[in-house]
Amino acid sequence: MQNSKIVGTGSYCPELVLTNKDLERIVDTSDDWITKRTGIKERRIAKDGQFTSDLAAAAAREALAMAGLKASDLDLIVVGTVTPDRQFPSCACTVQHKIGANNAAAMDVSAGCSGFVYALSVAHNAIRCGASKYALVVGSEVLSAVTNWQDRGTCVLLGDGAGAVVLGPAEKDTGIRSIKLKSDGAFGDLLYSVDDNITRPVPSLPERHNHTKPFYLVMDGNRTFKKAVQCLEEIALATLEEAKVGVDELALVVPHQANLRIINALAQRLGLPEEKVYVTIQKYGNTSSATIPVALHEANTSGLLRPRDKLLLVTFGAGLTWGGSLVDWAA
Repeated sequence: MQNSKIVGTGSYCPELVLTNKDLERIVDTSDDWITKRTGIKERRIAKDGQFTSDLAAAAAREALAMAGLKASDLDLIVVGTVTPDRQFPSCACTVQHKIGANNAAAMDVSAGCSGFVYALSVAHNAIRCGASKYALVVGSEVLSAVTNWQDRGTCVLLGDGAGAVVLGPAEKDTGIRSIKLKSDGAFGDLLYSVDDNITRPVPSLPERHNHTKPFYLVMDGNRTFKKAVQCLEEIALATLEEAKVGVDELALVVPHQANLRIINALAQRLGLPEEKVYVTIQKYGNTSSATIPVALHEANTSGLLRPRDKLLLVTFGAGLTWGGSLVDWAA
């Protein structure tokens, strides 16, 4: 059985920058409050008429160019997202059309902020079993469309963006060495969406969650923080164990960028020095399924990654879902 490897990376973040100072005019908050609690200084926001598939397609084209492939070479497209353009057809099918990948099967994966790693697992296994040769994996979100801008506990965190990787065949001892996925629906109340257009019962909300949009996000920040650190440590160690790789062998860890304090707590628990943890949250905020591929592309194009470097990707999201992947860098 063959393996898969990353042969190209790409990203796209909208041009519009929303700073913490800008948010001071929207909600009761301050630059100091946001920075101390999250590490975020600014985030990107999609312009009117700019959809999740637009961001995804731009990131996909960049990843294909780096891979030296045409869109028609793709056999599979998997998009991780919780903010698709519409309920159906899938965002992946829309991306397929926009980039001209006429030979590719296409589907979405909904796993909260873990969407990219979950999508990576689908594409990786398709290549391993011979069903696909080249696969596009995208994490793309327009979270500004589902943000309650009156809730300072969540609106300061979220941003829009997309990241992509192209996977191709590899020898068994290179490329993606391990992917571990976990979920626990018992903790679904920590982070969830509410749709007032639907008559199904939803949990009662405190007054601070008054909003102007029919669909919005709700999070129990304190409980989510504690559970995130616990789950990220667990999945990191399990992923390393399956790949038979020690923490000291890692060249870089690319975590989901949810909160700088979560990232720092994970690094401390794993005994990782600061320079081995790649952080982009200060520039982009939490872009859900896009955070890891955006950071991975930035690390790649910055010249930080060398052949046979061992990278650990770890994530945590609504569901609850969490996951990890050990990548033997071969691009």
